[in-house]
Amino acid sequence: MRPYETMIIFDAEAEDTAVNAVLTKALDVVKTNGGAPGAVDRWGKRAFAYEMRKKREGYYVVAEFAAEPAASAELDRFLTLADEVLRHTTVRLPDKVAGRSRTKARAPGPATTASPAAAD
Repeated sequence: MRPYETMIIFDAEAEDTAVNAVLTKALDVVKTNGGAPGAVDRWGKRAFAYEMRKKREGYYVVAEFAAEPAASAELDRFLTLADEVLRHTTVRLPDKVAGRSRTKARAPGPATTASPAAAD
């Protein structure tokens, strides 16, 4: 599974219950496609740098999850169809940022380790 981060901008005029319902359904989409939802960070209402769909502010949410690319594509499809979502973007996180490392730690062999007594 690969680590992803999705930023979702909801309509600021949408009710909290509607935002929570869409967010819960989005995390369910990840789960049903074999993914594992992670941290959800709610940034709250923020002003836009420019007008978007005749709106001047939105409610920002950042959600992390680990999944296969198919689950990420299904989440993208769901968020595109949700009426409360103004914009969204999904980014694959680098393995180092996600707390993983691709290189396996090599165990030192007996020839490369020096004993402390040999240094005296």
